[in-house]
Amino acid sequence: MNNLFFFLLLAASIESPTAADGSANAYIYAGCSESRYAPGSPSQINVDSLLSSLVSASSSTPYSNLTSTAASASFPSFGLFQCRGDLQPSNCADCVRSAVSSISSLCPFAAGAAVQLDGCFLRYGNDSFVGEPDTSVLYKKCGASGGGGYGPDQIGIRDAALSALTGGGGNGGAGGYRVGAAGYVQAVAQCVGDQSASECDDCVAAAVGQVRAACGYAVSGDAYLGKCYARFWTAKGVEKTLKRTKVLTHKFLSSNDLLLY
Repeated sequence: MNNLFFFLLLAASIESPTAADGSANAYIYAGCSESRYAPGSPSQINVDSLLSSLVSASSSTPYSNLTSTAASASFPSFGLFQCRGDLQPSNCADCVRSAVSSISSLCPFAAGAAVQLDGCFLRYGNDSFVGEPDTSVLYKKCGASGGGGYGPDQIGIRDAALSALTGGGGNGGAGGYRVGAAGYVQAVAQCVGDQSASECDDCVAAAVGQVRAACGYAVSGDAYLGKCYARFWTAKGVEKTLKRTKVLTHKFLSSNDLLLY
């Protein structure tokens, strides 16, 4: 088993290879395993087949997990994607295509990789991670604070919006998609579709806890965990100038330890 490790990097230093900020295809983070497969090997054939099948599936469903043994059952490739619950099918498919393009660009010949775009998440590896809970923190960022952030009397509004996401709160949807709002603060959370309802609740609660702890009086915050995320932000017009600082921590995973970009 590979050793788990921590790696710190400013995500702001990496620009999206596929999309401009503000779209469902906007790049958030990616991770690549240090282990590689040989070009033309059975592993490459299985990975290529898997990614193609995931793209095909994304036109009809917001979540799918698949296994490819196209070249050899001795080198299986496991993978999944999850689209954001409010995306239309055509936008989901476009996002997954962009995610595959990002992985191909950032992680050539990687035995395992993951990419998070604004509208979808995609991951594959040569160990079966599907169905496993994972609340490890992969990525966190916070918006403006201090003079440009919330005051102590406004934290309750933020916390009310975030509380609507936990304990089965918010509204259901694809992959446990949940939304919350209080006053001028909006929030959203989602789990990967391989998680049970209780696993999703636990993961979202952990993500909300990370946002609260990390972002203090900030006017926005995101926390992406292994199998879910939680985000909050100020409604447009309330905070006209929002400068986001991006701070990233990660801990990757079993046999496909990923180096994050």
